[in-house]
Amino acid sequence: MARIFQLLLFVLGSFPVLTAAQNDSLSEWPIHDNGLSKVVQWDHYSFYVHGQRMFLFSGEFHYWRIPVPALWRDILEKIKAIGFTGCAFYSSWAYHAPNNQTVDFSTGARDITPIYELANELGMYIIVRPGPYVNAEASAGGYPLWLTTGAYGSTRNDDPRYTAAWTPYFSKVSEITSNYQITDGENTLCYQIENEYGQQWIGDPVDRTPNETAVAYMELLKASARENGITVPLTGNDPNMNTKSWGSDWSDAGGNVDAVGLDSYPSCWSCDVSVCTGTNGEYVPYQVLEYYDYFQEVQPSMPFFMPEFQGGSYNPWDGPEGGCTEDTGADFANLFYRWNIAQRVTAMSLYMLYGGTNWGGLAAPVTATSYDYSAPISEDRSIGSKYYETKLLALFTRCAKDLTMTDRVGNGTQYTNNAAISATELRNPETNAAFYVTTHQDTSLGTDESFKLHVDTSEGALTIPKHGDAIRLNGHQSKIIVTDFSLRSQTLLYSTAEVLIYAVFDRKPTLVLWVPNGESGEFSIKGAKSASATTCPKCSPIEFHRSKGALTVGFTQAEGMSILQLDNGVRVVLLDRETAYTFWAPALTDDPLVPEDESVLVSGPYLVRSSRISGTTLALRGDSDGETTVEVFAPRKVKRITWNGKSLKVSKSRYGSLKASLAKPPSVKLPALDGWKASDSLPERLPTYDDAGPAWVEANHMTTPNPHKPATFPVLYANEYGFHNGVRLWRGYFNGSSSGVYLNVQGGNAFGWSAWLNGHFIGSYLGDASIEQANDTLTIPDNTLTTDGTPNVLLVVHDDTGHDQTTGVLNPRGILEARLLPSDDNAEASDPEFTHWRVTGTAGGESDLDPVRGVYNEDGLYAERVGWHLPGFDDSDWPETKGGTSLSVSGATVRFFRTVIPKFDIPAGVDVSISFVFSTPSSNSSSSSTAFRAQLFVNGYQYGRYNPYVGNQVVYPVPAGILDYNGENTIGVAVWAQTEGGARLKLDWRVNYVVDSSLDVARLDVEGLRPGWDEGRLEFA
Repeated sequence: MARIFQLLLFVLGSFPVLTAAQNDSLSEWPIHDNGLSKVVQWDHYSFYVHGQRMFLFSGEFHYWRIPVPALWRDILEKIKAIGFTGCAFYSSWAYHAPNNQTVDFSTGARDITPIYELANELGMYIIVRPGPYVNAEASAGGYPLWLTTGAYGSTRNDDPRYTAAWTPYFSKVSEITSNYQITDGENTLCYQIENEYGQQWIGDPVDRTPNETAVAYMELLKASARENGITVPLTGNDPNMNTKSWGSDWSDAGGNVDAVGLDSYPSCWSCDVSVCTGTNGEYVPYQVLEYYDYFQEVQPSMPFFMPEFQGGSYNPWDGPEGGCTEDTGADFANLFYRWNIAQRVTAMSLYMLYGGTNWGGLAAPVTATSYDYSAPISEDRSIGSKYYETKLLALFTRCAKDLTMTDRVGNGTQYTNNAAISATELRNPETNAAFYVTTHQDTSLGTDESFKLHVDTSEGALTIPKHGDAIRLNGHQSKIIVTDFSLRSQTLLYSTAEVLIYAVFDRKPTLVLWVPNGESGEFSIKGAKSASATTCPKCSPIEFHRSKGALTVGFTQAEGMSILQLDNGVRVVLLDRETAYTFWAPALTDDPLVPEDESVLVSGPYLVRSSRISGTTLALRGDSDGETTVEVFAPRKVKRITWNGKSLKVSKSRYGSLKASLAKPPSVKLPALDGWKASDSLPERLPTYDDAGPAWVEANHMTTPNPHKPATFPVLYANEYGFHNGVRLWRGYFNGSSSGVYLNVQGGNAFGWSAWLNGHFIGSYLGDASIEQANDTLTIPDNTLTTDGTPNVLLVVHDDTGHDQTTGVLNPRGILEARLLPSDDNAEASDPEFTHWRVTGTAGGESDLDPVRGVYNEDGLYAERVGWHLPGFDDSDWPETKGGTSLSVSGATVRFFRTVIPKFDIPAGVDVSISFVFSTPSSNSSSSSTAFRAQLFVNGYQYGRYNPYVGNQVVYPVPAGILDYNGENTIGVAVWAQTEGGARLKLDWRVNYVVDSSLDVARLDVEGLRPGWDEGRLEFA
């Protein structure tokens, strides 16, 4: 009855203040903890930390996708600067366990302790997500590939073999994390066990028939975490709204975690939107999903928590170059993240905030080398409109303390005078502050709509704006309109402009509002009677309206910033969207929740990373990308400003801010990528090649633990012989004659293979972005078989784009079937047979020959096995190529190109990002000009797979630290021509950006990350 009565009042235009008696949502909700500690608690509204409610806004990054620990600070500082209270990361079992005897959390980028230490220093909570299975569009979902043979069972269950496999890794992650928990004064907030494992029920979750195997598995993980010191809450994430697993509100079947959440990708997790017709329904651009009813049904006594919400989309092999930023760009961030607030979500982590790169063999078949993910922080570490748009909301959630406890009072078009616009009212039952989230009624539409909003305030029912032009939603936009918004000692009665942030200096609040350029805004502040405004050519025109108990201000937003000083001590800063993009609120504290008197406000720079006050000096750290005016709002005691350690010449404005100028950063010019040398990298095709060395293994298994059995024997699954990654080479021997060979090979989407007989090329499968298994019958040409009684040798070079995920992790990689056909002159004879097979892959197999770069960095090509890609290899006897930046291959073979670029100048005090760019020169020949595969190596790291026949990626960012900004750089390219037409390609590099920065990339501590060549490599020839 209460809700019906409220709705009737809305329709009649009367909006009385809600009381506890009127609002049936104000009944007490239980406060939960995990029974081990009360440091982290939660209820129906939000998470508590040390008794204080919080809005958890977090973003995901993967340290193993940027293997330069010195750059983790850059990513985490950008996550902090955006206004987030937390960050999340998947660990990767595969990255830390090259074999079943090793768990390495100490070598190079495998030491994850700097992440915890940085989060503590910067003031961010951490959500740790160790798996064992993480998915992440990684090969085998982050499983080590030695697990995929079938010898450890089908995985993700309580099979003792699988348990014994994951226990050392999972125990070690838990042990490390146990030293950095919020329960002990550090910053790890929660610990997610497993990932999107919605397997608690057999059949329909409504029937609640437990899946006892899944329950037992989750109990094993929980016990392991606790036994190894995890005392923070254990969390889980349902993959969609259908699984309803592991939450105690829904289930008492066992295996439940402390707090469960929901993952959602409403605008398609892939740039290929054709795949999004399943759990999220058919893809419709900007069509939001309803979550409120789901949370009320499945976890009514817990926070509405989204451990993964869409931060972008991964780019499949045949996706557009650069990804699909238009699908999940700034407009997406504006609309969808505010929509979640309308759904009463108070804990949300964006996947991804920084995607990084699938360097080496980390990728699964669904993605190419890039894992940019159209994320707010781009793969090259740059930030732009999506980052800034996300910041507009994140800073608001950081300061809107009343948002952490709200009831959803109502939603619909009755709140507005325009049927095209809907609003959702959220109201804090203790303070009566309200938040009205406005959207198009049909969120897939982006029309330009104006409207007025009916709100309920402490001054009664109002229709706003009262005096000025209407509120406007122009495009795929949303606005959060606040009423009775606390400014500590003052109250913002309402504002039709959005709140960006507020801070308190010398006990007086500075409120920052923003609205797009040219749109109107109106706000009313209680207790104020008069105000003065800055006057300048570009300032917004201002109108003042006095009423009993409040001052109402109307304005039309001009470009830039306008300042108002109210007589009650409130200072108001008005910004247009572009100016708000580069308006920052860096914290003065390591408290992730950042009290309102523990930050300063800074306008102008590309990025502000941090701020600290010492005496009368404000020290700012950040990045500037051009000549910039920096303006600072800070306590009165601040008289001086330093920028990245350098003193600035400051002036004081008449409204109390400090201004200074930042100079344009220097330019950086890269030397030409020339001086190439080349050598043959496929001696294995020749019958004279000796495969008796330690690089090769006899492929002689006649049985396999893999549930997918081959059609012919011996078993030719590469993983069974310890070769798990990328290109593998198979040599099959047979005697006598044959007219052809039938091959069926499986390698994942976009894979390929080629075959040679006794040194003669006989055919290739070129690849397809949607095909992971391909067969062909190859004719053996005349005069290619041996006639002297020596065996014939078939070489199959087989690419592998990574292992499938979820239930497909055991799908084998290798030759499923290999049959020789009888010779043409004796068709009735029985088929000839191979006498034996040998296989090679990554040098040393699982032995982790290069523990810094790891076993997933290298494939099995000859050049890689003997280390031609590594710094320090002596190529002095190699001939120089004559093509300048062009790399050419004649015939069907593999050649390796190598150059060493002398030291180039990178100025001190700058951050520089560099990408390599492949291209295929135009040709009058057929499509064979793109029938090749190329791999890019930079100082020994495999940092790109260029596959122009299948994929569209041509730009490959390589981070500082992999690139040596203080010395020589060894660049290598392996080119595999898959037809007799050969290959011709070009490689160049470019500067993505240069910014004056506290991140001095030329002075990074990267010692030990680029180990060089040693002659021990020669044994793998």
